[in-house]
Amino acid sequence: MLNDSAIWKSLNSPSRLSLIAGPCAIESEALCLRIAASLKKTCARLGINYIFKASYDKANRTSNQSFRGLGLDSGLEILARIRSQIGVPILTDVHTEQHAVAAAQVVDVLQIPAFLCRQTDLIVAAAKTGKIVNVKKGQFLSPQEMGNVVNKAQSAGTKKICVTERGTTFGYNNLVADMRSIPIMRRFGYPVIFDATHSVQLPGGGGDKSSGQREFAPVLARCALIAGATGVFIETHPDPDHALSDGPNMIPLAEMPKLLANLVKVHALARS
Repeated sequence: MLNDSAIWKSLNSPSRLSLIAGPCAIESEALCLRIAASLKKTCARLGINYIFKASYDKANRTSNQSFRGLGLDSGLEILARIRSQIGVPILTDVHTEQHAVAAAQVVDVLQIPAFLCRQTDLIVAAAKTGKIVNVKKGQFLSPQEMGNVVNKAQSAGTKKICVTERGTTFGYNNLVADMRSIPIMRRFGYPVIFDATHSVQLPGGGGDKSSGQREFAPVLARCALIAGATGVFIETHPDPDHALSDGPNMIPLAEMPKLLANLVKVHALARS
């Protein structure tokens, strides 16, 4: 298992692709173990830096009837077991200052959701834990404005910051991924991750839930690497059409080896 310094160094490595991937929400321990083990094997073969991602609580679901996850306590217990049994770094979302402190006892990377990227107290609390902090760019922000978000984290005494592009609101129920945002945010001096699956989400496009266009996620992931992204964020599931959260934009797990092999080639080409 890598320590915090080694994980941070790997995220900053220009020579190896970084991948943050897993299911949208923790549906069960068995599902998470299956996905983490599969992706670890594929990433080891392809030479990819891998961080497992899953959310114990999806607090920003479209409807209050939607599945949110297993909650803080159960979710963190599962993530701790994945970390120890599979031997991979773990990333999860945090939504409050208290959750940031609790999650930091278990995971390696704290993620600030896009809708919360301007919540100063949350960013400061996450930064003060000493963990790597990945902040997703809000759908409502320009890439330049993320400089203010980065400054908030820096003011709390951390340099272990990543920023993630995940699309910008473009009319109703639609997002657009502007590739100019990647070189713009690279100017902040930190790794820039591209969220390929949330960028093809159609927020609220299903009425009481979001829809998505997963077929375009690989296209945007390739474009982002050419534009200079440090790594990619991909949500995946063995059966996305029956996933309990964000199924329409998740990549089927069986398709991940082929997709990742392709992205490794694109990443190498972008840096040649």
